[in-house]
Amino acid sequence: MGEVDYPALVRATLGAPPRLGDVRLVAVDGGTGAGKSTVAAGLAAALAAAGRTVAVVAADDLLDGWSDVEGAGSRIRDLVLTPLAAGATARYHPYDWHAGRFGDKVREVAPPGVLILEGVGAGRGMFRPYLSLLIYVDAPLELRFARVLARDGEEIAGPLRDWIADETAHLAANGTREASDVYLIPTECPDDPKEDV
Repeated sequence: MGEVDYPALVRATLGAPPRLGDVRLVAVDGGTGAGKSTVAAGLAAALAAAGRTVAVVAADDLLDGWSDVEGAGSRIRDLVLTPLAAGATARYHPYDWHAGRFGDKVREVAPPGVLILEGVGAGRGMFRPYLSLLIYVDAPLELRFARVLARDGEEIAGPLRDWIADETAHLAANGTREASDVYLIPTECPDDPKEDV
C-alpha cells in the first residue's frame, strides 16, 4: 500500500500513443470501493495541471442498475468511445440511481486530449484496443465493502453483495488485473470509514 505517484501516471499516460482516434484513453478499473474514482480525479487534476485537456466518464453513469456489469460495455462503446474515436462529441443520459432509470439530462463530452474512463468494467477486453493505459486499483474486500456502505448507506448492503459477486466474475473473466499496465493499492481514500479515537 502506498501513495499514488500522479506525476508517474501522467508520464505513463502521455508516453503512450492515442488509440481512440486522437484521444488517449485511460481506464481506471478494479473492485467497488477500491478507490478508482479518487485515483481518476487525482490523475485528471495532474493532467490538467500539465496543460492537457481531460474528461472523466464514470462507468456507473452508463450502468442500467445493479445487474448490468456486462451490458454496460456496448453502451459505453456506442455512446462514448465510438463518437470520440471519430472526433465527435459523445452524448449520453447518466443513470439516476435514486430513480432506478436513465435520467433526462444529457451529458456531452467533447473529444479531450485524455479521456479517463473509471469504474468496474472500464478495462474490459472489448476496450483494450483503444486503451493507452490500464490502471487497476485494489484494496481488501472488507475495506471496499465498508467504504461503499459508509459512502452510500447501509440500505444497499444486499444489492452490493450481489454486485460484488458479479464484478468479481467479470474482472476474472476479462483478466483485467493481469492485463493492467499499473497496479495500485492506495493508502487511503476519502470514503474510508473513520475509526473512533
